Amino acid sequence: MHSAIPYLKLAGAITLATASALAYSQDVIKIGELNSYKTQPAFLGPYKMGMELAVEQINEAGGVNGKKLELIVRDDNSNPGDAVRAAEELLTRDKVDVLTGTFLSHVGLAVTDFAKHKQRFFLASEPLTDKIVWEDGNHYTYRLRASTYMQVAMLIPAAVKMNKKRWAIVYPNYEYGQSAVTTFKTLLKQAQPDVEFVAEQAAPLGKIDAGNVVQALADAKPEAMFNVLFATDLAKFVRAGTQRNFFENLSVVSLLTGEPEYLDPLGAETPVGWVVTGYPWYAIDTPEHNRFLEAYQKRYDDYPRLGTIIGYNAILSLAAGIDKADTTETEALVEAFKGLEVDTPVGRITYRGIDHQSTMGAYVGTLAIKDGKGIMTDIEYIDGASVLPSDEQVRQWRPASAN
Repeated sequence: MHSAIPYLKLAGAITLATASALAYSQDVIKIGELNSYKTQPAFLGPYKMGMELAVEQINEAGGVNGKKLELIVRDDNSNPGDAVRAAEELLTRDKVDVLTGTFLSHVGLAVTDFAKHKQRFFLASEPLTDKIVWEDGNHYTYRLRASTYMQVAMLIPAAVKMNKKRWAIVYPNYEYGQSAVTTFKTLLKQAQPDVEFVAEQAAPLGKIDAGNVVQALADAKPEAMFNVLFATDLAKFVRAGTQRNFFENLSVVSLLTGEPEYLDPLGAETPVGWVVTGYPWYAIDTPEHNRFLEAYQKRYDDYPRLGTIIGYNAILSLAAGIDKADTTETEALVEAFKGLEVDTPVGRITYRGIDHQSTMGAYVGTLAIKDGKGIMTDIEYIDGASVLPSDEQVRQWRPASAN
């Protein structure tokens, strides 16, 4: 057993455990990945590059237990039905050893359910909904990225410090947005019982009517706002809010806005002063991140996005789990991921046995503008372990916690 798996030291012997791991007896380990590449290119283009870099590095170092990794990618068209069909194809036609991926929360939940019924290992790399590890959590599914609950909890101290009573909320109207809003209301009410939520706007994903949304929020005269919008919805909302002076004297906490995928397109329109979660790659000075940054820039002549880190860490996690299990057989992998420690560019993360959630954290900071570009300042990395609920709470939320 390995207590931690360094980046590039993945080698050793292998004994085939069961017939279901037939592909593992070959010279390659097939990783089947499905995602919304067509609809979310800003995040998933860099994500795919991060996966590819990790695969290249691991293979150059000898692979995992002497076997090379092979990445097989499919598009899920941002549709749960298409995602399940893609997952089925990866298993039956491409004979992949493990499944990973998904971006949108409702798609991730569909593949989580598919993994349960097919009894195959699935690492949900990116979807943020809490249901994946709690309400709908199952024996076969683990999740890498910090969830909505975790990232909202990271923003609550800043929201409380703002000491505002009248809050407005804007979010994309699907599982991720709904989950984030529920958690924000619950946690802020616990910390500040007299808070009032005076306006809510739920926008259809990718189809926000920004002017009307801003006007509806402004009419409620809020003192503060919680924003959950991202991608093109965020850009349209920020532009409309700026044009109408909505953000003047408005305190804001915002999920994901500090991620380069969504911050960079804002440029000089970046809303200064918002407290956000994100990935300030330009301001992280640790040996492990510096090594990653140098390798990525050398390989792609570009800077990493948050998606890059997620894709990279997903492959590192799978390699570490397979190395620890000495097989790709499902039950052995499920067991190997319990307590699995993985060294990543953002530090060591652990996969919890009780709910299959990793302790990967996120960066919190305040938005500013430098040289016409949006940046995060006053950054702090919040360890995911510090914002996860207790085992007792998980047992209430996750019926499968005993598995």
